[in-house]
Amino acid sequence: MFVFGKLSFPRAAATATIILASQLVSCVSAFAEGRPKPAQGLPPAHAEIDTEHIFGFSMGSDIGKKGDIEVEFENVGAFGKRSGSYAAWANLNQVKYTVSDNFRIAPGFSLSGQHIKGVPGLADHRDIAFSGGALELRYKLVDRAVAPFGLTLHAQPGWSRIDDGSGMHIAQYGGEFAALFDSELIKDRLFAAFNVWYATGGTREIATNLWRHDSEMQLQSAISYVLTPDLVLGLGIRYARAYDGGALNRYVGDAVFAGPTFSYTISKDVGISGTWQMQVAGSAVGDSRSLNLEQFERHQALLRINLHF
Repeated sequence: MFVFGKLSFPRAAATATIILASQLVSCVSAFAEGRPKPAQGLPPAHAEIDTEHIFGFSMGSDIGKKGDIEVEFENVGAFGKRSGSYAAWANLNQVKYTVSDNFRIAPGFSLSGQHIKGVPGLADHRDIAFSGGALELRYKLVDRAVAPFGLTLHAQPGWSRIDDGSGMHIAQYGGEFAALFDSELIKDRLFAAFNVWYATGGTREIATNLWRHDSEMQLQSAISYVLTPDLVLGLGIRYARAYDGGALNRYVGDAVFAGPTFSYTISKDVGISGTWQMQVAGSAVGDSRSLNLEQFERHQALLRINLHF
């Protein structure tokens, strides 16, 4: 069942990704200059390892402590269709405030960019634009510090004016909802996460004034190992199902993504994390070819910067 697709990464997308990564690393290095590094030696259980971002696309249950303020820059890249040149970038910038030990709020705004040429079904497009806004709400239902596992509930209503995948001008209203589980399998060393995600939305195409509704369900799992006090490495896998209709009405295709994850603590106030995942299996309704390159891409990557205040 698992079929590995041929690597197809547009040169322009690769160059842009390398430049973006270099700039981000330079920025956070400058921010961290002169700040003390975390003490050597493994941290005490549940005290230093923040599981929220050590699993790549998957999320841990930690939300910080009461009064914590965090600024986050999240960049997601999608690369490769069955033919032509395709690269899309979605950026979400948030300010996170932990209201209490169990509740956090995070308003944010997003940017998006596309470089599309010769992809069937998509107009050639090259642009970067402001794309919308969102409000993230998280509630920690079970604390992993006092229970065998942690569980946090996530809700994020949002509005978009640009379709991240095509660059088309739209008016989209929707939201995503998730249950985020995690557990410490080996004290201070090995962590695992399991997420259930559901996203739904209504979209009006500005050019045609036509409405459509779609939804998606994802099951995600990941495992991460604390290699050093600053570096966490792991592996993540996601199963995604796409539907026409806002309530998982008509199944149109699925995909499985897998790849390595990392999280690196530059200083006690600055962290960087990410993943690169490849579609290893998938199918679209009405298409007998391997992989699903209609609703999904061949590769998806994540690079995230977190600044703590």
